[in-house]
Amino acid sequence: MQDLLTVEKRGKIAIITINRPDQLNPLGKAGDGDAFVEVTKELAADKELRCCILTGAGRAFSAGGDLKAMKERTGAFGGTPAEVKEGYTGNIHKIVNSLWNFELPLIAAVNGPAVGLGCDVACMADMRIIADSARFGMSFLRINLIPGDGGSWLMPRIVGLSRASEMIFTGTMYDADTAIEWGWASQKVSNEALMDAAMALAEKVAAQPPMALRAAKMLLRKAQNADYTTIMEMSAAQQALQHHTDDHIEGVTALLEKRAPNFTGN
Repeated sequence: MQDLLTVEKRGKIAIITINRPDQLNPLGKAGDGDAFVEVTKELAADKELRCCILTGAGRAFSAGGDLKAMKERTGAFGGTPAEVKEGYTGNIHKIVNSLWNFELPLIAAVNGPAVGLGCDVACMADMRIIADSARFGMSFLRINLIPGDGGSWLMPRIVGLSRASEMIFTGTMYDADTAIEWGWASQKVSNEALMDAAMALAEKVAAQPPMALRAAKMLLRKAQNADYTTIMEMSAAQQALQHHTDDHIEGVTALLEKRAPNFTGN
């Protein structure tokens, strides 16, 4: 496996770590997009897994794009405008697209700054738990760029258009308390308790039946764009399939017998 991401599996849960701690986990180097595609495909294909956690090594989640490469116009940021565009669509956008289309529920455990592209990456998770040291911001305009990694589409859906506009137009960095107040994250804990809290949430998610879990995530993703009628039709079709699974009968039986269910993915 490539060096950017490390993966640790703990039963039904996988922990993905962005592993460039000496540089505050920058993203966008050549091959980074393929690394995310490789890891997410591998984990999605593992039918034993039910939830994943994404975090950063060291004292940052991700400080965003590689500023040195931007200044020197190398790597994904080098060449003609057409070549730079290809650096986005063929590399950087693979990072966020692979996370957006990831089948498994994903928790971002934000352990420090999540800036620019790093903030967009955290936004691609389904849930965010943050440490006291967490900071988040859309700092693109400060270096004469625009939020080009999915944040302009997703951030208004998370914190609302007014707050997303404030973030983008001012380039302000916000603290962990603001993340909770604005609904960007659902839990704030101490730095030391971050991974324990993320694991506790992941274990609750992983206790759910795997087929319905993935289907529920798919519906939530589709509901970002589809209208009400379309989602209701999709829900009815998916619900009909779930009624014919062993896990549905197991769930009903467990409730009637007042015991914990044993979901097998069948």
